Parts: sequence; C-alpha cells; structure tokens
Amino acid sequence: MSQDRVTLYHSPNTRSSSALLLLEELGAPYDLHVLNMKAGENRAPAYLAVNPMGKVPAIRHGDALVTEQAAVFLYLADLFPQAGLAPALGDPLRGPYLRWMVYYGSAFEPAVVDKHRGGEPAPLAMSPYGSYEAVMDLVNAQLRRGPYLLGERFTAADVLWGAALAWTTMFKLVPETPEITAYVGRHLQRPAVARVREKDAALEAAWAA
Repeated sequence: MSQDRVTLYHSPNTRSSSALLLLEELGAPYDLHVLNMKAGENRAPAYLAVNPMGKVPAIRHGDALVTEQAAVFLYLADLFPQAGLAPALGDPLRGPYLRWMVYYGSAFEPAVVDKHRGGEPAPLAMSPYGSYEAVMDLVNAQLRRGPYLLGERFTAADVLWGAALAWTTMFKLVPETPEITAYVGRHLQRPAVARVREKDAALEAAWAA
C-alpha cells in the first residue's frame, strides 16, 4: 500500500463530493469508504468514532484522521504538491489561498444557511460573517479579478468554491450574477467534475437497485 494512499469517507452528492473532486484533480491514489446517509450509516457508532458530528468528508491517511472540509482540502493539496494546487509557504498567493479556503466555511456557508432559513440575522458584533450582502459582494468582487479566485492560477480553493457555487446556484441559494455564472461554467467544464458525477450517480443507482 502506498504511503500516500488516502481513504475518503464519502456519501454521494454531499459535501464530500467536493473532496472526491479534489482527489481526482490531484491525481491522488485513494479508496472510498462509502456511507449511505439516507440509511443513517453516518450515525452508526463505527462512523461516529471517525467523526462524532456524523458529517462527511473525512479522510484517513496512515495514522492521520482529518475531518472538516477546509482541513481536508488543505491537507490533501499539501500532501500532493506535484499537482500544483496549493501555493507553497513563501509564495505570495499562500495567504490569499488560505483566506479563501477558510472563508468558505467560516463566512459563506453560514451566511447562505442563515439567509435560506429566513430568520433574524445575528447582531453584527456576534455574526461570524457580518452580513449576507457583504459576503456576496466580496465573493463577486474576487471573481471579477480573474478566471479563478487567485487570478490566473487554478488551485484547490477553486475546487471547493466551484463545487459550492454550482450547488448553491442550482438550488437558487445565491444570485446567479455574471461573475458567478461564468465561474461555475468554467468549473463544470473540467473533466474531473464529470468523473465525480458519474461515480456518485453509480453509487446512488446501486443503492436504488
């Protein structure tokens, strides 16, 4: 077994699909530990021992167990530097790369969830993201700077954000601005996206059979 081989705890058409997409983009050797979340397998004791939150993705690499989407992405992109999807320490893009990796889970996703639920937003002093409008303004402004989040360079951050914006626009959770629409279009053209969709469709079809 290769020391670089990764096991991804995965359920099709969930947040872990973006982690599977990253593995495909990295050309990484991996195995899937598939969980049927509709059948509650993510709440079984065996998986709660992996992630007590019962969430995917999670990865196991040797003795390392990593949960939380941004942490999984950062770990994998650094594990396979030959793919060039993570700016290295000392690269001027490393800081912006880390910022956008973390901003997704700390600001964008909470803002979208709160907006979709329709409740009263938290006071600005308590909110982790400020306001939904401010989050969306920042995302669109960043996408206007180039074809990718960091300009001309495609990174693992684009795997995360491309998948997220494709999903949130499909369900009308974020506005389909010209910037977001063009960005999602570039994401959907990547061959790895088609491969992951085929894998997820096959897994769900097997459960339905």
